Amino acid sequence: MDKILKALEDDATLTPEQLGMMFSKETGDIKKLIETYEKEGIIVGYKTLIDWDKTDREYVTAMIEVKTTPQRDGGFDKIAEKIYQYPEVQSLYLMSGGFDLCVLIEGRTMKEVAFFVAQKLATIENVTSTATHFVLRKYKDKGLVYGYAEPDERGNCN
Repeated sequence: MDKILKALEDDATLTPEQLGMMFSKETGDIKKLIETYEKEGIIVGYKTLIDWDKTDREYVTAMIEVKTTPQRDGGFDKIAEKIYQYPEVQSLYLMSGGFDLCVLIEGRTMKEVAFFVAQKLATIENVTSTATHFVLRKYKDKGLVYGYAEPDERGNCN
């Protein structure tokens, strides 16, 4: 059933009828399977991916590297739980490498993001340092390409 999950991941608007036709299954069986996946937490939710740059909504996206000292009884989980409670946090990942967590947030302005980092994130117990990177442009997100790249303004040196 991995194929059904992949199809839903690629297009959450597919109906059980369409999935049934795609995979030669009964619609009722597909509905039951999806219900089971939802109950077991395999399907966690459904989202629409929007290219906000094509709207008049003003916002900035930032990726914040976070170094922490893991807690004795909770490791990184308790720190992560504190961080993902903030509504600004869109995604949060435990990482290997030079930092422990990667936080993706959205704010209306760079100043709002800076306030979040300084007043909320950096003040959490066991957070030892942060590094903020602002997203300048999205080319591809969650497997979907955002329009086409514009030509390089620097021209050709030939």
